[in-house]
Amino acid sequence: MVLLTECWTGQWERLLKTKHDKFLALGIDTSAYTTSLAIVDQDENLVIDQRKALPVKEGSLGLRQSEAVFAHLNNLPQLLEHCQDKIDHKALKAIAAATKPRPVEDSYMPVFKVSEAFGSLMARTMGLFYFNTTHQEGHIMAGLWSAAVPAGKYLVLHLSGGTTEIISSEEWKAGHLKLKLLAGSSDLNAGQFIDRIGRMMGLPFPAGPELEELAKKSANDHFELPVAVKGRDISFSGPASQAERMLQNSCEKQELARAVEKCIADSLCQAVKNLALENDAYDGLITVGGVTANSYIRERIKNGLPGWMFYNAEPRYASDNAVGIAVQASRILKEEQLIEKE
Repeated sequence: MVLLTECWTGQWERLLKTKHDKFLALGIDTSAYTTSLAIVDQDENLVIDQRKALPVKEGSLGLRQSEAVFAHLNNLPQLLEHCQDKIDHKALKAIAAATKPRPVEDSYMPVFKVSEAFGSLMARTMGLFYFNTTHQEGHIMAGLWSAAVPAGKYLVLHLSGGTTEIISSEEWKAGHLKLKLLAGSSDLNAGQFIDRIGRMMGLPFPAGPELEELAKKSANDHFELPVAVKGRDISFSGPASQAERMLQNSCEKQELARAVEKCIADSLCQAVKNLALENDAYDGLITVGGVTANSYIRERIKNGLPGWMFYNAEPRYASDNAVGIAVQASRILKEEQLIEKE
């Protein structure tokens, strides 16, 4: 849930008293993989989408949090500088920042303190309204926005390097998401599974795009990895260990890459089936997160869950980005202005 920063309530009230027909909203996200910022207008048209991947040494599976924080501190000023001559600064009315991974009390990662610090400082300095949101809400909102689906209640499959979760998501008020965790990974996340096998294959980090291209060269689908799903718990550690053994036994890399894709998709389908949900209680199912940029995984999930109205984030907006965060800010700002005008 997006929270109003109490000390800026007065600024918000003053902003409402000045009725703006046009405005811009800025979103900032500093994840474990990417520095990103985005700007949308009052109609949610994307004005700016700036991203810079964090540098990762060859053979590594990511960065330490201290290294990632340092990279974000270098990247954000550069991205902001690129925006200087591309927007009307007087039209900028709100800033939103991802300040933690998920909208739960104990969710924390140091990297998100960078977006929080930049966002809150800019808002204070410029006299703008500021929103705290989360990385996960940004992913979901980017998916809903890019798939152009109406506000409602959706079953969300969030698959990335840091998350493998099945979530009930409802936009109960413009820009405000009510999330409920229904199922998820008990060990490795889907993206970690891909990166772990990708490293053994000699692929660069993150390995998702290269593994997808490798899998396209697969001649058949007869290689299988176990699907380890018990009730609401999804496990990828066992399938990963089996994949490592297959690779050591000279399994063709392209065949194993396809087997990894199949295992991820089939595991999510099985977990959804185990939930025994009434799909007519939802307006649809949507996939978000970097792993769902993989076209084979998306299509296999869709085919494996007949009866669901299926949506997915556009591949560009499936990976880490600040677009959904900017959209949140735009929706909330517009909704509050409409309330004031009435």
